[in-house]
Amino acid sequence: MGAGPSLPPSRPVRGAGSGVLLGGLTAVVCVAAIGRAWAACDVGINAAANSMTLLFLVPLIWIATSVPWVILHNTLGRRYPHTALVTGLVSTLWFAWFLVTWLGMPDAYPDPFCPGNVPPWWPSYLPA
Repeated sequence: MGAGPSLPPSRPVRGAGSGVLLGGLTAVVCVAAIGRAWAACDVGINAAANSMTLLFLVPLIWIATSVPWVILHNTLGRRYPHTALVTGLVSTLWFAWFLVTWLGMPDAYPDPFCPGNVPPWWPSYLPA
């Protein structure tokens, strides 16, 4: 019996790959939540203008969330991978909450449909 070629060891997504993956996921979730908040509160001119604005925001949010993951992996992640993962997740969740509450719920916009500029679907335990 001959031994076949060995497969290279499988590695989880690391470094730039994890930044791109998690940054993209964060961008999609943020844009979906902002779009839903805008639709619920009737913010903007029309759906096409809002969609173009959100489409423009996707790569900006993606880059803004991918870069910290790559930096965390390359600095803290080499020695303390679990600490880097927890730090990255906490900072990503905070950034997503910040974007949705800052862009999705503008204070200066009149609120005929959303009392206090908070959509009805927003959880009451999260500050807006």
